[in-house]
Amino acid sequence: MHEKRSGDRKNMKINTNEYIEFFDFSKEKSLTHRRFKHVDIEQLIDQKRTNATLDVLQIGESFEGKSIYELKYGKGDKKVMMWSQMHGNEATATMALFDLFNFLESGEGKAATIRSFLQEKLTIHFIPMLNPDGSDKFERRNAELIDINRDARATKTQEGKLLKKRALKIRPDFAFNLHDQNIYYNVPGTQNPVSISLLAPAYNENRNINSVRKSAMQLIGSIHKLLQKFIPHAVAKYDDTHSPRGFGDNFQRWGASTILVESGAMKGDPEKQEIRKLNFILLLHALIEIAKESYTQYSIQDYERIPFNASQLHDLVLRNVTVEKENGKSFTTDLAIRQEELTVDRDYYVRGEIFDIGDLRDEYGYTDKDMQGLTFCRGKIHTEKAIRMAELTNELVYDFLREGYLALQVCDGSLNGKHLHSYPIEIFTSNRKPELLTQPILEGSASFFLKDKERLRFAIVNGYLIDLEKRIAPKVKNNIF
Repeated sequence: MHEKRSGDRKNMKINTNEYIEFFDFSKEKSLTHRRFKHVDIEQLIDQKRTNATLDVLQIGESFEGKSIYELKYGKGDKKVMMWSQMHGNEATATMALFDLFNFLESGEGKAATIRSFLQEKLTIHFIPMLNPDGSDKFERRNAELIDINRDARATKTQEGKLLKKRALKIRPDFAFNLHDQNIYYNVPGTQNPVSISLLAPAYNENRNINSVRKSAMQLIGSIHKLLQKFIPHAVAKYDDTHSPRGFGDNFQRWGASTILVESGAMKGDPEKQEIRKLNFILLLHALIEIAKESYTQYSIQDYERIPFNASQLHDLVLRNVTVEKENGKSFTTDLAIRQEELTVDRDYYVRGEIFDIGDLRDEYGYTDKDMQGLTFCRGKIHTEKAIRMAELTNELVYDFLREGYLALQVCDGSLNGKHLHSYPIEIFTSNRKPELLTQPILEGSASFFLKDKERLRFAIVNGYLIDLEKRIAPKVKNNIF
């Protein structure tokens, strides 16, 4: 009787709507943005101790003494390891793991059948936050300023030493190295950002394929097929150059079929909540494929057909902008702008700069606009009368922009502790004044106007494009100088 039920489970099919339903009832509601702290995760883990479904174990501490946890699920013969946030500012998969924990703890019908099947076939070891020190600062490296993912060989860090120790003790059959990648990767030849990047890391410099790496490639082939139903033309492979210091490469060498998952970007999803959902779906799918051993139907060629990441994407590309030089000469060029995120506790602001100038026909922008006939123009700085922050409205800001002002001085005493704002204009106090360019320069400020012969048409404020005629601006994350 037991064998018959197991056979039925092996034949179960899950459609895309069911994956979405599973995510919707499993989503951890307390995690809504990427800049959560170690204390937030610790509170969620404490809640898991009261449920016998997941075994919670403190496996060590970070350099600064913060607890590092492992959660275990299942009693099966096949062993799986998953770890997230070894880079402190790469938090997307951590959210998805807590969604997955919720799924493994509750749900009826087919969800219950899947949970029971996974529990029977697999033993899964999760490390949801390997680098709590870096996570609290939302920085890539740990408290010693060492990249943990480049510490598999030397294991100088406490966190790297701990991960290697667990790997050699557990000896997993499959390993999932969960990261976030640069948001400027695109699918080659397209404007599409790569939302999910996958890789079966090379275990040696020659990038040979043994049975261990082959299994990782086959599983990725299965994951890729599923993702095409959710994000067609938004999946790529990560660079497979061998890194002797990298944990993924070494897990592969230690005998675990290793899958690197890199969470990329999706337009209109700055907090990566949609990509979090994709992580949940692909990880659940991968676990089911491992338990069923159905990934073996895929070939190395299915993996090889996935294109590698290209890096041709920018936040904003402005094409055919006229630039007038002080000597009276002019030229037409393309401008690429990128925005760096800078963390302030649980929030952030961006700093836009001109990333490239020239022929950018092979480059793309999340926002990409032809500005033929428009000329680069320096903005003015309003210092005649300091304005109180409470007096500012979007309508007033647009009036200033249309009058040629890109920066406003506000009263120092009116900030009430605020350092960030959401207005599409530069705001400064008496302590510091923004520098506005008369012509574009590399790494220079991305705050300027574009005008035609009669009027100002667009404002670019800190890399954000604002249509002055329609008074349309994207959601803005700016700081007060």
